[in-house]
Amino acid sequence: MLSARRLSAMADMLVKLYDLPVKAPSLPSGIAVRRVLGPEKTPVVQWVASAFSQGWADECELAIGRLPIACFIAHEGNALAGFCAYDATAHGMLGPIGVAERYRGKGVGRSLVVATLMDMAAQGYAYAVVGWAGPQAFFARTVGAIAIPDSSPGIYRGLLPASSEPFQ
Repeated sequence: MLSARRLSAMADMLVKLYDLPVKAPSLPSGIAVRRVLGPEKTPVVQWVASAFSQGWADECELAIGRLPIACFIAHEGNALAGFCAYDATAHGMLGPIGVAERYRGKGVGRSLVVATLMDMAAQGYAYAVVGWAGPQAFFARTVGAIAIPDSSPGIYRGLLPASSEPFQ
């Protein structure tokens, strides 16, 4: 769970989809980025839950349930390297995104973000909001995202804490 201190430092960011690069950056040989297929829902959602959080897995499940599917994965053979979802929490929002530790620094996150944003542009979006952008410098450098003032916690205001206890 994110600490209150870290949560308050995270702001949403805005991306102009009409100014995206023409194509996604290249990846190391053997790593591919593509849209999740319906029959992959369970393994992808389970991987996201175990590698990141149940909350992110919940958002991935929602994105995979949309048509067209709004979740992309990076993989090397049968090994998942990362994921990026959109339209899970709200229309036009990018995220969550996660890259397995062993694949960080290899362009996987950049490729996932660009591929996902290009898909959003193809769906007719002019802008995307990166929700609770943790690595703001990454998004600014990769896709020209700019911080949205006073956007933390934004749509996540009043979010219920993760818990295995039933609601009272």
